[in-house]
Parts: sequence; structure tokens; C-alpha cells
Amino acid sequence: MNRMWFKVAAVLTSVMCLAQDKPAEKLPVHRVILYKNGVGYFEHSGRVRGDQELKIDFTSPQLNDVLKSLTVLDLGGGRITGVGYNSVAPISEQLKSLRLPLGEASTLAGFLAALRGARIQIRNGTLAVSGRLLSVEEKTVKKDAEEHKTLQIAVVTDAGEIRTFPVSDSLGVKVADHDLSEEISRYLSLVGSARDQEVRRMTISTAGAGERNIFVSYISEVPVWKSTYRIILPSKSEAQPLLQGWAIVDNTVGEDWKDVELSLVAGAPQSFIQELSRPYYARRPVVEMPEAMMLTPQTHEGTLRNEPLDSEAVPEPSVSPGVVGGVPGGSSGGVIGGVVGSARLSTGAPAASFTGIYGVVRDAAGAALANARVRATNAAGVSQSTFSDATGAFRFGLNSGVYEVRVEMPGFAAALQKDVRVASGSPAYRSYTLSVASVAHTVEVASEAEKEESEATAGGLGDLFEYKLKERVTILKNRSALVPIIHSHIDAEKVTLWNKDQGHPLRALWIRNSSGLTLDSGTFNVMENNAFAGEGLIHPLKPQERRLVSFAVDQAVRVAESHDLEPRPVTHVKIARGVMVRTSEQRDHTIYTVRNTDGQARQVILEHPVRDGWKLAGDVKPEETSTSAYRLRLNVPAEKSAVLRIDESLPLEQTVALASITDDQIKFWSSERTLKPAVEQALRRIIDKKNEIARFDAELQTRASEINSIDRDQQRLRENMKALKGSVEEKALLQRYTGELNSQEDRLKVIHREITVLEKSRDEAREQLDHTLLEMTLDEDV
Repeated sequence: MNRMWFKVAAVLTSVMCLAQDKPAEKLPVHRVILYKNGVGYFEHSGRVRGDQELKIDFTSPQLNDVLKSLTVLDLGGGRITGVGYNSVAPISEQLKSLRLPLGEASTLAGFLAALRGARIQIRNGTLAVSGRLLSVEEKTVKKDAEEHKTLQIAVVTDAGEIRTFPVSDSLGVKVADHDLSEEISRYLSLVGSARDQEVRRMTISTAGAGERNIFVSYISEVPVWKSTYRIILPSKSEAQPLLQGWAIVDNTVGEDWKDVELSLVAGAPQSFIQELSRPYYARRPVVEMPEAMMLTPQTHEGTLRNEPLDSEAVPEPSVSPGVVGGVPGGSSGGVIGGVVGSARLSTGAPAASFTGIYGVVRDAAGAALANARVRATNAAGVSQSTFSDATGAFRFGLNSGVYEVRVEMPGFAAALQKDVRVASGSPAYRSYTLSVASVAHTVEVASEAEKEESEATAGGLGDLFEYKLKERVTILKNRSALVPIIHSHIDAEKVTLWNKDQGHPLRALWIRNSSGLTLDSGTFNVMENNAFAGEGLIHPLKPQERRLVSFAVDQAVRVAESHDLEPRPVTHVKIARGVMVRTSEQRDHTIYTVRNTDGQARQVILEHPVRDGWKLAGDVKPEETSTSAYRLRLNVPAEKSAVLRIDESLPLEQTVALASITDDQIKFWSSERTLKPAVEQALRRIIDKKNEIARFDAELQTRASEINSIDRDQQRLRENMKALKGSVEEKALLQRYTGELNSQEDRLKVIHREITVLEKSRDEAREQLDHTLLEMTLDEDV
């Protein structure tokens, strides 16, 4: 026996020695790269011998990023056999493995209720009772005229007696069930372990021979590093200012950074968080057990006949003529299954409704276009056309069907719309907008069902730039440090900056980044004459890029601004393809008066706003232009004032369709002296031709009204003739009516011939007008 004991002891000793030869060693950090999006890249390196384990400590927030980015390499020919870490399931899921129905935040009442049915021992002073817990109740008791709530437990004793005990400081309860006591111990251990989940240890197992190098890399969430700068202005004017840059770095990970290579990247690679370290449990559907089909007693109809039913022997039901389903009214008005059939519904259309198309034609500015031709063509290729009136309105009757509508006018792009549906008694309304066309083209108008809005939006990532520290740094965990990133002279000019929106003139530096490095965004302090002069903010600045940065208010400079708006007459007139374009110009004169009360001269930079459409005129040239302002330099001597005048011009264009001009417009343009006599005469010929077309339209309208009057009178005569019976007097009256009808028919023939002549003359006049509009050209300065 003693020999066996010694043998076992020897084996245990050798195993312990072996374990001591190869303990899990910590793998130190040797390189860190921090990014502006709150992510850090970490590299660990070390050496292993044989089959050895390495360990790295993380915090719980780090572990999710580590699991989705971990890279482990054995650089000496060995292999990585596994990576493990202490996984922690949610406490709610771990508690489900216990037999006790307890939650993470259980109360005394809940705990005692979970023990219902268990064997317990109760001790209250000298009284001791054993039995099973029956229930736990909350009761209200009165004591000293006040109500108090207390817990009472009911116990079925071993003798079968039910006893109740109030829960008090002197009451002791002991669980007599050994297995249940272990469950309670497990419950308390699980609840207590929930506070110890912040530190996660990852163990990397390796296998191989001899000493080898191990490389480990991953990304992890870290605080965002910050930039801050110092600009030291020299006392001598010929010297360059000194720029000093610092980075604020925080180490909140689970490892110390000792002699690490630190790089700071001012960029934001895409990164996200996914909780890979947390065990997930899929939700499965609960399927109920099938219930047995339950039948209720049913009754069944008796048999009508015993023999097979011959369908041909069954007589048809007798239905009277004009009765459907036994109800008078026939097929057009009967009741089938209790529903009135073939009901006639009124459309509710007014008596003035017609079958056709009506609408309005306008230009891009919303003005009505007169004499625009509107043509409708059906599927068979048959066309009908009409013209818009002085208000741009048009209307013409059509048969029911699907049409292609084309709207044309000299000098404008034609509008084309397909699949315009015309229904009987329901006119279709359409509105068309014609735009000025430099060359002849057609704009297709989409139907309502084809109109879509799309809308699309786009973005990009900025360039990454890196500050790689020359010296290694040491930052212990949960510590922060200020590390230098830039120390260089830069080009800078001290100026005064004024902008209307900011109100007060500001002292500023017009710096050029001559450091050779990209400057990250951050704060900066200005030191002048060995004292603090102000501070401000700076946005990212590329090498050799120039930027204005302000740091203080200039108390010695005052700026006053005044405007002189000068309207200008028409400067250019152009006529082409029936359209007149009149160009005028508006000018704005801005005067800046700057007063310097200091004993030294000031270089004042005035930011004048860039306005859409306005252009600088004169000899003033901006030294720099941003997206919103011209930057203009003004030298203001000591205790003097200086004035800067800025001239701007805004070209304005007025587009007029010659087909819609009026006498009043020609008179106005003549008073402005913007029309030459020859052009004015040509425009008056256009007015005369339009008036001629209007007279033809009036004559045609008169003929149409006369036709309508004759139609109504003929209808009256025919109704009267139907009432005549054949007496001598009635025969004479019939002859009279017949004569009137013959006379009216003769007049109708004459009217139709006159309408044909008038329409032909009107169309010729329109063609002449169109030709005149297209042939008229002009392109001259006024």
C-alpha cells in the first residue's frame, strides 16, 4: 500500500512539474494604431516553446470586436490548436437550468414562495417545528392604531397539523432537503458571478517544436484620440511661427502599453459592433398538442323519393311572362336572389358635359399662350385640331376612344401626350406647358400613371493620414497621456477678418501648412509676446493648403457697409423662331468703410458674400474665393480709414412669345426706345394679322350661332307639323311650315359654304402669321 501511494505521489509530482515548466504566459502589446472612429488596431508578439499556452486579458466590451477580427499566426512552423475564453451566458438563461423558479432580483417573499412543498425546519425561540412549506401570504395587521404589512408562512407539520408563523427577526427557517440546499447554493453563486463578468481572459493554445515567434492582431473599441495645437508667434517679423501639435490618448483596454509603437490615424474606416461573445438562444414556436375532434349530434332531412330521380321527368317551374323569380318586372327589372337586377345608375354629369378634350396652354412662366394648335389623332390615324383662344383655353368635341394629343406653337417645343382616353359624356381635362426651344424638338408628356419620382442620394470617405511616433510610448491601463505629433515652423500672416454675419472683426492667422504633414481637426492656442492671445478651432488641413483661423476679437477695427442698387434698362434684344428675348442688367454697388484706431496698420480681409447670378465688375479682384464669400484685402493705415468699393452686375432676361404680344406691350417698348422702327413695324404687322385671325374667328362664331338658332327653329316647326290633323286651315299652315323649312335649308347651305371660305381664309392667315414669326430675326445691342 505504501509503495502504491509513493508511485501515485511521484506521478502527481511529475505532472505538477511539467505544468510549472509550461505556464500560460501573457503576450505583450508591441504596436497600437488608433483611429478617429473609436477603433484601435493592436498587435501582440512573443515567443513560445513546444506546446505552450498564451493569455491575453480583455474587458467584456472589447471581446466582441476581438472575436470578429482576431488573427493568430505561428511564425515558426508550428500551429494554433485553439483559442478559448471564459464565455458568460446571460444570467436569465443560466437561471433556467435551476429547479427553483427564481429571477435575478428575487425578494424574500418570492424566495419563500419558490420553496413551497419543500421540507423545512422552523425555529422560533425555543419552539422547533418540522414539516412542509404550504404557502406564503402577505397580511395587514394593526398595531398601535397603525396598519403594517407582514409575511406569514403556513406549514403542514409532520403530525399533519397546519401551523402559521409570522416572518420576523426571531424566526429561523432551514431547508431540510439536501438537494434543494445545493440548488439554493447554485442560485446564489450564479447571482454573485454576474458582478464578475467584466474581465475576459483569452487563452491561445499552440503546438510545435522548439522556440517560435507568435503574432496576434485584432481591433477593439477605444476612446477617440484628440488633437490640440499651439501656435507661437515670433517677436521678429521675419521669423516664422512655430506650430506644436499634441494628441490626447486614453488606454482603457485590459492590457498595459509598455514601449509600444504608437500610430494615430486621422480617418474613420467603417466599423460596427456585433455581440459575438454573448451566447444567443433561438426562439422556437410552441405547438399545442392536437385535441380530439368533438362531434355534436346532428339531424338529417327525410327522403323525398325512394326511386332514382330522372332529371328529364322534373317539370320546369311555371313562370309568368315578365316575372323572374316570381316577381313582376321581367329580366330588365326583376329581383334575382333578393337583389334588384339591371339597375340603371345616373352618372351625375351636368347637362353641359360633352365628349371630348378641353384644357389650357401656358408658357414656362405660367402666361397663357394664344393661337397654339392642339391636334388629337386616334388609333386609325384620323386627326382633329383646334386653337387656343386669348386666355390659352381650348376645347373640341371627339368621339370616345384613345387619342394622341400634340400641341404646337412657333418658337416653342411641341408637347406630345399619348394614351389620352375620352369617354362618352365625360370630357378629359389636360393642361400643357410649352418651353422655349432654341432648335425644334418635341417634349413628351407622361401620363399620370407613368409619373414617378425618384429620388437618389451619394457620399464618400476622406483620405486617411497617419502620425507615427518616432519614440516608443508607455501608457498603463486606465491611464491617459499627451504625446507630441508635430513640431514645425509654418507660414502665417496676422490679419483682421470681417464677415457681416459674425458682426465683430476678428484677429486671425492666414496660415499655410508648410509642415509637410496633414493637420487633423482640433483646438489651437495662440501665444504672442510670451502670453496667451486666444484660441480657436481648425479643420483638417492638407500640406501646402491655406486657411484662415481666428482666435480673438479685434477691438481697434470698425467696419461700415452701404449699398447702392442701380436698375439698368434693356441692353440687348434677340428675336428668333417667334420668341423675343430682352436682356437687361441690374447693378449693385457695395461700399465698405473700415476705421483703424490702433497705432499699427491693419491688413483687413473682408468676406463679401457670393450671390447666385451676380458677377464682380470693375478692377477689384478677390485674393481668395470660398464657396460662400469673396475674400478681399484692404490695407488700413494706423489711426486711419480706408474705403473699398465693390461693383456687381446681375443679367436679367425676359422671354416673350411674339404670337401673344399686344398693342400695349409694343407701345411700352417704344417708350423705352428698345425697338428699332423696322422691328416695331414688323411687330405691328403681327398684331394686324392676329386681329385678322380674330375677325375670322368672330365670323365663324356668328355662323355657328346662326346654325344653332336655325336648328332650334326647325325642331319647333317639326313638332308643330306633327300636331296638324288635315283640315283646310291646317293644310295651309303645313304648307307655310314647309316653305319656312325649305328657306332655312337654303340658308344652311349658304352658311356652310361661308364657313368653308372663312376657315380657309383663317388657316391661310395663320400660315402667314406662322411664317412671319419664323422669318423674323434680330440680335442687336440696344
